[in-house]
Amino acid sequence: MKKTILVTGANGQLGNEIRAIATSFPSLNILFTGKDELNITNREAVRKYFIDNEPKAVINCAAYTAVDKAESEQEAATLVNATATGYLAEACNLINIPFIHVSTDFVFDGRKAQPYLETDETNPLGVYAKSKLEGEILALKNHTKTIIVRTSWVYSSYGNNFVKTMLRLGNERPELRVVNDQFGCPTYARDLADALLKITLLSDALKPWGIYHFSNEGEISWFDFAKEIFLLKGIETPVHPISTAQFPTPAKRPAYSVMSKQKIIKTFGIHPKLWKQSLAECLKLIN
Repeated sequence: MKKTILVTGANGQLGNEIRAIATSFPSLNILFTGKDELNITNREAVRKYFIDNEPKAVINCAAYTAVDKAESEQEAATLVNATATGYLAEACNLINIPFIHVSTDFVFDGRKAQPYLETDETNPLGVYAKSKLEGEILALKNHTKTIIVRTSWVYSSYGNNFVKTMLRLGNERPELRVVNDQFGCPTYARDLADALLKITLLSDALKPWGIYHFSNEGEISWFDFAKEIFLLKGIETPVHPISTAQFPTPAKRPAYSVMSKQKIIKTFGIHPKLWKQSLAECLKLIN
């Protein structure tokens, strides 16, 4: 018998990637919902949907992700990233099912010099980051069967992201300048989607509630990332390294947000791919 699970934010990068690989998980029956099917910011609508459809687990991919825009839209970011996350966790608690929620490396301030552990102190720098941390807190508070998966630098062949922006600008401009003093690791959304579905399948048996980190493996700057994108695509546009100070943005970003994946490897047996391998796979699809 198939296990019915609910995926929110189904029309975003991650939701689309889950949709793309769903047939690889034949034991799952996935209900894909976007804003039109389920308004996650409406508490009663969420409760009613859960009672009517009786999912056996929920993966929350819905998020307000406009990092800089959030600085002037605090209410909107908090509503989706925090309040709505709390509503989803409440509804999961109501019918006693696992809640898998996607969060971000931006909950850290970037002052550490080695990969962040799940137990490290959080200190978000901007509105987006603070709203995501608040969502984590509400999820854990409202439901004991919560799994939070923090990720970083997400890209995909779907939607808008750094990879697609670089490809566009590389073909439009004579040269580019990219920040070289912010370090992290890219995450191919398809790899994250695969990890989330595996976690969902294992959650009832393992009862692995708590926080986990997932990204691809490696440690690079945005400049390194841009250079590799151009190399793989044969784009010859020159890319120059610049500092964060030379490229000011409304929201502050962590200078270092590499995360340790040892916990997710040990608990679920999920081994992230190297970032270069995953980037090459994604670029083939963008072709």
